[in-house]
Amino acid sequence: MTPAPDPLDTAPPSVIRGWLIALLVSLATSLLLVAPFFWLGTASGHDFEFHATSWLDVAGQWKQGILYPRWTEWANHGFGEPRFIFYPPLSWMLAPALRFFMPWDDIPVAFIVLVQTFAGLSAFAFARRLLTPSTALFAAACYAANPNALLMIYLRSDYSELLASAFFPLLFLAAFELAGLLESDAPRRLAATVVFFSAMFAAVWLSNAPAAVMATYGATLLFAWSAFTDRSWQPLVRGAAGLALGFGLGACYIVPAAFEQRWVNISQALSTGLIPSENFLYTAINDAEHTFFNYIASTMAVTLMVFTGVAALAARREPPQPDALRAQPKLWNAFLLLAVVASALMLRFTSILWQVLPKLSFVQFPWRWMSILTIPFLYFLAATMARRRFRWPCVAAALALLTSTGVYFVQHTWWDDQDFPTLRASIEAGEGFDGTDEYDPIGDDHYNLPHAAPATELLPLTDDAEDSKSPDGAKIVVDRWTVSEKIIRIQSSQCARLALRLLNYPAWQVEVNGTRIEPQHPEDTGQMLVAIPAGESRVTVRFARTPDRTLGATLTLLSIVLAVVLLWSSCRGRGAL
Repeated sequence: MTPAPDPLDTAPPSVIRGWLIALLVSLATSLLLVAPFFWLGTASGHDFEFHATSWLDVAGQWKQGILYPRWTEWANHGFGEPRFIFYPPLSWMLAPALRFFMPWDDIPVAFIVLVQTFAGLSAFAFARRLLTPSTALFAAACYAANPNALLMIYLRSDYSELLASAFFPLLFLAAFELAGLLESDAPRRLAATVVFFSAMFAAVWLSNAPAAVMATYGATLLFAWSAFTDRSWQPLVRGAAGLALGFGLGACYIVPAAFEQRWVNISQALSTGLIPSENFLYTAINDAEHTFFNYIASTMAVTLMVFTGVAALAARREPPQPDALRAQPKLWNAFLLLAVVASALMLRFTSILWQVLPKLSFVQFPWRWMSILTIPFLYFLAATMARRRFRWPCVAAALALLTSTGVYFVQHTWWDDQDFPTLRASIEAGEGFDGTDEYDPIGDDHYNLPHAAPATELLPLTDDAEDSKSPDGAKIVVDRWTVSEKIIRIQSSQCARLALRLLNYPAWQVEVNGTRIEPQHPEDTGQMLVAIPAGESRVTVRFARTPDRTLGATLTLLSIVLAVVLLWSSCRGRGAL
């Protein structure tokens, strides 16, 4: 039996050269995107502080030996919050990792360049597989600088969604293969395709939850459409297998985030200004700033719709060059369906779907479906470029769109070069930063928490007794105070309560003198209060591993083993041919 050759050894020089050129084009485009950062500072969009504080907090926990943080130490001005349980980990782990190579002020630029270079390569693989090598470089540059990415970079600073969208071309390429919508001269083994799709699907879930919800519905739509047009259950079965394995690979995040939602005020993610009904295209509400941004996002969405529609018609009407397109009509129809559905979901008449489809409302902003729309936009634009008649008009139109969008955003974002120094100074001074409404534990109103609370404080046993007062001469010694563990010794002449600069959360296990107890909290906040007896006491507070996190990690491990077995069986079968 002859073993399968190494693809890198058998790849012709032209293929390797093509990938190297694609890397250079994607890198050059990404550097051009961030060029204004070098003389204007950092584009400080809506979500910049949220991401920057997460990066700083993670870097601090890595220094304490906590490789996979769960609790955000400096949120709520030092009281903390379980942000890292609910927010996908890839972005808030990638950015601190870059800190090993460069100063903090350069991290946003490096993050964007790295992610958008990968996005360009992802689009190159997408176009090279679906169209021709001559269009692939054009697709790489267009996707790396697409209007939705520019919106996320300059006005939103949504680094996690930017990362998720970089996986979309590869995800949908795999979805088309899995659905049987893509014909190939050298089809992959089914097992390898399932694994590849599931890996991309898990990567999106581990990057950004709203993007993952959209990706789930988008991929499911393709599987259902293929099953309907082919009158076969096979696309649904293969798609379900890929989705199931993908959910399993991402279970280490998905399971705890889903289970522990009951412990936080997750409904605040859909508070005023964040609900879909207030964010359909060109919706105006009683908030001038919100309405202005919605109009900008809406204009970008409509522009993408128009470009996609015109390019789809041009690609359909004009015969391609010889060997220009490998796509079949059913592939064109599937892309058009994806574009129509993504566009429709941004419009108000689909509001009933936002109310009834599971988790769709947590996408929050209907114009976020631009991330899905950019996939058919990319395909149809590249397909049009493959036609000699439309080649130069297509290039000119794309260049005009991307350039004008970039110039507008550069002129209308908020530039700031003091964000990181200010946030770092707040953490170093022990002041921390603001918390997040939807990650606030049940029973807490983080707006009532003091901004300068001591780490520990001894309070009277009750609040309503007239003669109640703090014990005189009490001593508090902090033996250990880390993100995940607090050990405090107290010497008190009477019973009292120990108030910690910490929010009560079910994952915290509290022991007093070796006995497990349930901590208390005030009526208006979730600050942890621990009742202690008179005399000497030892209080231990540890952030324990909950069963849901154990289950999630186990499912991810089992899914990795299954994926490896599937890949091994696929390679073995290929080598036997």
